[in-house]
Amino acid sequence: MTLSPSPGSPGRPRRAVRLGPWSVRPAPRALSVCLGLVVVGFVVAVLAISTGEFTVPVPDVLHALFGQGTPVAELIVGKLRAPRVVTGLLVGAAFGMSGAIFQSLTRNPLGSPDFIGFTAGASTGGILAVVSGGTALHVAGGALAGCVATALLVYGLAFRRGVQGYRLVLVGIGANALLVAVNSYLLTRANINDAATAGAWLTGSLSGRGWDHAIPVGVAVAVLLPVCAYVSRPMRMIEMGDDAARAMGIGVERVRAAAVVAGVLLCGVATAAAGPVVFVALAAPQLARRLARSPGVTMTASALTGAVLLTGADLAGQRLFAPVQLPVGVLTAAIGGVYLALLLRKDRH
Repeated sequence: MTLSPSPGSPGRPRRAVRLGPWSVRPAPRALSVCLGLVVVGFVVAVLAISTGEFTVPVPDVLHALFGQGTPVAELIVGKLRAPRVVTGLLVGAAFGMSGAIFQSLTRNPLGSPDFIGFTAGASTGGILAVVSGGTALHVAGGALAGCVATALLVYGLAFRRGVQGYRLVLVGIGANALLVAVNSYLLTRANINDAATAGAWLTGSLSGRGWDHAIPVGVAVAVLLPVCAYVSRPMRMIEMGDDAARAMGIGVERVRAAAVVAGVLLCGVATAAAGPVVFVALAAPQLARRLARSPGVTMTASALTGAVLLTGADLAGQRLFAPVQLPVGVLTAAIGGVYLALLLRKDRH
C-alpha cells in the first residue's frame, strides 16, 4: 500500500480513505505485491523451520507454532529454529525500511547505510566492544551507539543550510572509507581470539539467535514503522526538490530529520541483532519499487522484500552447501554484488 498515487498514473485518481488523522490512497498493485511477499515470506519461514538435521514435517511445524505440537516439535520449533527465523524476518524488514529512507532522501539508489557509513560505524562500535572483552549485550549496544554516532557526524558534516542528497552521499562515502580503515586497524591490534570473534561478527550471521535478539528488533520495528509511514508521503514530495516540497507546505528539514532518526535506529538495531549484513538495505528498496512499479518510497514493500531476502539467503546458506553452513552475510554479499553490477550496467545504457 502506498500513501499517494503514482504521478501521472492513468485513469481517475484514486479516492483517499480517511483513517482518523491518516489519509491512505489504495494502490491495487502495491497491495497485491505486499500480499504476495507476505505469502512468500511465510513459505520461506516454514521451510527454514521445517528443514535441518532433524526434519519437522510442515503440519507439525504449523501445530507447534500454535502450541499444539508434540513436545519434540515444540522444542525444535519454539526454542531452536523459530527465534532465528523471526530474527531474520525482523532484521531484513529493518534493513529494508532503512535503505528505503536513505535512498529516498539522497535520491540515489546507492544511498543505503552500507555506502554512507552507518553500517561501518555500527561495525566500529561492535568491534570496540569485542576487543574490550564485552558480552553479547555490550556488542549490540556498541553497534547501536556506533551507528548513531556516525549518523550524527555525517549529518553534521553534510549540513549546510539544509542537507542535500549528494552532500550526504559524498560525506557518507568518505566516512565509510575512514571507518573501514579504523576497523581494519582495530582487528590488527586485537589478540587473535578477539580478532576471530570480531571477524565472525562482521560477516553477519543469524546463527545462535534467540528470542532475546528478536524481541528488541521487533519492538524497534513496531515503534518506528508508524514513523516511517507518517514521513513517507512528504518524503515523496521532497524527492521532487526542496523548493517544490516547501511550496506544498512540507517542513523539509523537520521531515528529513525524523526520517534520518528512524532510518539510523532501524539500521543500528538490525546490525546489533545480526551483525553488519550487507546489501539488503541496498537491494530491497529497489526490488520493491520495481515490483510495485512505484516511483516513490515503498516502506511496506521494502520491509517485506528485505525480510524475504534475508530469510531466504539464510535458508540458502544453511542448505546449499550442507553440511557446511555459510553465514547469511556471505550470501547477501554475493547476491548484492551481482545486483550492484546489474544496476550499474543498466544505468550505463
